[in-house]
Amino acid sequence: MAKKSRNAARLRRHTRVRKNIFGTPERPRMNVYRSLNEIYVQIIDDHSGTTLVSASTIDSRLRSAVSGKNKTEQARVVGEEVARRALEKDIKAVVFDRGGFYYTGRVKALAEGARKGGLEF
Repeated sequence: MAKKSRNAARLRRHTRVRKNIFGTPERPRMNVYRSLNEIYVQIIDDHSGTTLVSASTIDSRLRSAVSGKNKTEQARVVGEEVARRALEKDIKAVVFDRGGFYYTGRVKALAEGARKGGLEF
C-alpha cells in the first residue's frame, strides 16, 4: 500500500474546512499558506473572488524586517503587517482559514500577530 502524502492529507483537511468558511465583503477570509521556507497570507473576498490584501515573507517591503529572525518570528511579523494593511483598507474583522495546516507553530504565530495588529477573528 502506498504511503499517503502529508500534502494530500492537508488538502483533505482544507477541503473539509472550506465547506463551512466563506469570506464576505463585510468579513473577508484570511487564508494562510505555509511552505517549507516562507509563509504567505491573503485576505480574500469570496463574493467577487478578489484578493484585498496580502503579505508574505518574500514581500520586498518585509524582507528587511524578517531577515535574521527564525521562521516563527517571521510569521508573527507577517501577521502584524497584514493586519496593518487590512486596517488601512477598513477591514477590521476576518474569517481565519488556516488552509488545512495545523494551528500550531508558524500558523499560530501569524494569527497572534494579526490579532496583535488589530484584526478580529
